[in-house]
Amino acid sequence: MEVDTLESEQVTARPLSTDALHWARILKNYREPNHGRSIYEIGTTIIPFLGFWALSWVVIHFGYWEVSPPLLILTAGFLVRLFLIQHDCGHDAFFRRRSVNDWIGRIIGVLTLTPYDSWRRTHAQHHAGTGNLDRRGIGDITTLTVREFRALSRWRRFLYRTYRHPIVMFVIGPVYLFFLRHRLPGDLVRGNRQAWISSMASNLASAVVATALIWLIGIGPFLLIYLPITFIAASIGVWLFYVQHQFEQTFWEQDGKWNLQVAALHGSSYYDLPRFLRWFTASIGVHHVHHLCSRIPFYRLQHVLHDHPSLGGTNRLSLVQSLGCVRLALWDESQQRLVTFRGALS
Repeated sequence: MEVDTLESEQVTARPLSTDALHWARILKNYREPNHGRSIYEIGTTIIPFLGFWALSWVVIHFGYWEVSPPLLILTAGFLVRLFLIQHDCGHDAFFRRRSVNDWIGRIIGVLTLTPYDSWRRTHAQHHAGTGNLDRRGIGDITTLTVREFRALSRWRRFLYRTYRHPIVMFVIGPVYLFFLRHRLPGDLVRGNRQAWISSMASNLASAVVATALIWLIGIGPFLLIYLPITFIAASIGVWLFYVQHQFEQTFWEQDGKWNLQVAALHGSSYYDLPRFLRWFTASIGVHHVHHLCSRIPFYRLQHVLHDHPSLGGTNRLSLVQSLGCVRLALWDESQQRLVTFRGALS
């Protein structure tokens, strides 16, 4: 079968000499968090977020509409960074004590509309089964193989194509995920009382914050600020998660041949962003290292690349190259790569 690949090379080929388990052992040396640095990262994120949120209200209140779009985008960037701090807390990477990580994560979850306890559990399942064809469906982007797609009825093919369409994936999907699905724990945690209590408490706290802001500034200004910021941040978050695993030479394998460390290293990209975007995304682009050792605080991920330059050549995606990943939709088991619909059906 002829495979329709991207015109430009997306990623560096997998280094044959890489020992994923060996790397996982080395990276344990970077796990220890620095409490002072962690507090600093929280402060330099939450304070600007609140400040720019307030400034957005000021410019809208006094009618400077032309200034509001860049302010809203900037504020959304800080909200993304808050979510990634919450993400590190979910991996017990930001502070030594789990209870501190958990409560920081729960508080941030009120702002990110992401109930912490249920999200942490599903995200742990994502890490435990990434790249495993027999453990798909929890905390990841639904990905079918070419064989599975060809076996579908015409209607189900249409549904899958619709699901993978960029408008659905990056516009409608984030709205559904953060405004609706996150309001209740998923099927995985329905028997988990703590997750239910946490989700309901997070929903209540978010509602209290929203009500207080509406009372202070009015429902119109609140919606003009809150909705764009949350939507932009949600879309960026989904995009980041997408490109971290949906690239041409990613890794998928049946359970019998699947290996956690190999899947972590080869099934996750190194999204090499410009420095200012790297800061706003808390170096989450160094995702192959993160999956190899999720306990590394995000402010040490760049240190890993500095100390071990060979990791910088693994699954590297530039910002421009990452745009081509949108076309990829199916895993071709014979070619061991993601392909487009056209490539799968040719």
